[in-house]
Amino acid sequence: MRFMLIHKADANTESMGPPPPALMSALGQLIGEMMAAGKLVSSEGLMPSPFGARVDVGDGALVVRDGPFAEAKELIGGFAIIDVADKDEAVGIARRWMEIHAAVLGPAYRGSGEIRQLFERPGA
Repeated sequence: MRFMLIHKADANTESMGPPPPALMSALGQLIGEMMAAGKLVSSEGLMPSPFGARVDVGDGALVVRDGPFAEAKELIGGFAIIDVADKDEAVGIARRWMEIHAAVLGPAYRGSGEIRQLFERPGA
């Protein structure tokens, strides 16, 4: 079963700076473990919203809006696609991901993640 782990953006991810080296190192260890176990399909961080755009459609018209976007907590800061046995295993990996953030960034850190199963084609 494949799942997308979505790490929500926050003031830090929208600050235009790279993640702290200690966080990248700790996440790199988890990513290495997941790669070695054959569970990681892809993982990427996203640039802050000022580098992006939104394309909305409604009433027969398309509207393109350049970033930044107002609500950082509604943005995606990064993601991972994992291939695991079930939702419980996906939740376990997401917990580890967020625990690393809390451990490295300290008790003031407030973050959020989401786990979504990907649709699978029959027979795939």
